[in-house]
Amino acid sequence: MAGHRILVVDDDPAILRSLGRGLRLAGFSVEAAGSGTRALELAGGADAIVLDVSMPGMTGTEVCARLRASASDVPVLMLSAMDETADRVAGLAAGADDYVVKPFDLEELVLRLRALLRRAGGASGAPGAPVRAGPLTVDPDTRRVTLNGREIELTRREFDLLEVLARNAGVVLSRPVLLERVWGYDFAVTGNAVDTFVGYLRRKLEAGGEPRLVHTVRGVGFVLRDPRR
Repeated sequence: MAGHRILVVDDDPAILRSLGRGLRLAGFSVEAAGSGTRALELAGGADAIVLDVSMPGMTGTEVCARLRASASDVPVLMLSAMDETADRVAGLAAGADDYVVKPFDLEELVLRLRALLRRAGGASGAPGAPVRAGPLTVDPDTRRVTLNGREIELTRREFDLLEVLARNAGVVLSRPVLLERVWGYDFAVTGNAVDTFVGYLRRKLEAGGEPRLVHTVRGVGFVLRDPRR
């Protein structure tokens, strides 16, 4: 992991200094930003971002949402003093990849950061055969999705979720299973984050008047079904 460029964003200079020092000792190259505006200016050169949620002006959640709206897939680990489920769901819904509550253990944060970088690297790593489910094709090698020949543009997290559903077409997957397979660990939320991202997928997949692919199984989870059957 040595050499990965980490952008640390926090309005507290003391946290910027201490976290930057700890990450450098862990082998990372670190750049600091004291505001959301500055973070957006520097985000293009980062391999991952450690982003404080509660900043004056532009919040971390807003920064993350703007990054995802600009099609940036840079891994984002959010930091927050808030430990409410709603706050975690909001962070995930904005496009964050992980969420750590202050005060945090530096060793744990480093491990989570390395896990994010591994998963991001794996997205462009070994090729795999395209996954086909009815009119849908998901290509893990090129990260392209087509539906009845129409290309669908997805964020990295949306693609990961759709790939898991497509590989298990016809099988109902629970929210905890999807959280573990897509986010890579058992995230302590109610599952609302999964519902949020399923909503994003549905809007994009059904934009051209296509029939529904991803169905809700009440009280259980979600399943991708071939609409032609």
